[in-house]
Amino acid sequence: MRRDTENLAGPVLARSRSIYTPIPPVAYDWVKLIFVRHGSAILLSEFGEKPVSIGDVVALGANTLCGIEPEGSITVTTLYLDRDYVIDQVFWQHTPMLTDRFHARDFAEELYSEPAQILRLGENRAGMLMPWLDELATLSLDGQSPEYFYRMQALLFAVLDVVMPYVKTTLVRRSATQRKTTHPGPLRLRPCAPLRGEAREVAELLRRVPARRWTLGALAETVHLSPSQLGRVFVDAYGKSPMAYLMTVRAEQLARLLRETDLPIEAAMREVGWNSRGHAARLFRQAVGVTPARYRELAQQKIAA
Repeated sequence: MRRDTENLAGPVLARSRSIYTPIPPVAYDWVKLIFVRHGSAILLSEFGEKPVSIGDVVALGANTLCGIEPEGSITVTTLYLDRDYVIDQVFWQHTPMLTDRFHARDFAEELYSEPAQILRLGENRAGMLMPWLDELATLSLDGQSPEYFYRMQALLFAVLDVVMPYVKTTLVRRSATQRKTTHPGPLRLRPCAPLRGEAREVAELLRRVPARRWTLGALAETVHLSPSQLGRVFVDAYGKSPMAYLMTVRAEQLARLLRETDLPIEAAMREVGWNSRGHAARLFRQAVGVTPARYRELAQQKIAA
């Protein structure tokens, strides 16, 4: 992706490019849809090595490594979709069965359990998308102009309407629930740039063992960076510091425990690494919008409905 993309912020970006030399596997904290317009290549990702050619679309979840070896050359248009923006669409699409956006994130991870897929649309069907993709790419060059906001949404949803029936999904448990007021998280405006390996490693570590008493120094030591270097790298990648990211991870996991288990609230807080009920309640409310007790009450109302 061209360097100028890294200076843009917004929920949707589109870029077209021709590739002549191999690109090693790289990951973005964005959902990507790569439309093959001309040529062919071997793609390297979660599915191993697979060929792609005209009419194929590569769907990649956030933080999914992918590399490409062109066979001569390949021309693609890539849609970059902000992860939180995608989760928001999942929430509104399935709102009768979801409690909030944390629940929507879990639901999406279960529904779209394959992080890398090749969608074989065929040359004719993919061809009808090209004018929309070209317009999206043109509008993206002007940045996220409010003047073109609705046009970009219209073009994106026209593209997704054709593509999404080809995406493999996994059956998820569904229950009869009803809609309620939700508390969206803050908007993140951040660059669209490849994730550095150190940032990915630290994020995965925090999600895997959030209950550990992490310090910035200990995290930096695991990836052989200074604390200040790690702070810069991580903010560039995820739009927040490692400690702020950890708070979000703990809030997400506490929300899941409150929804899905009967653990006492204090025990659930300790499970995710918060030992002070008052401190945990304040941080959880900051992230979600309600106290843990109120969150559990609302989740139980959903189940009972």
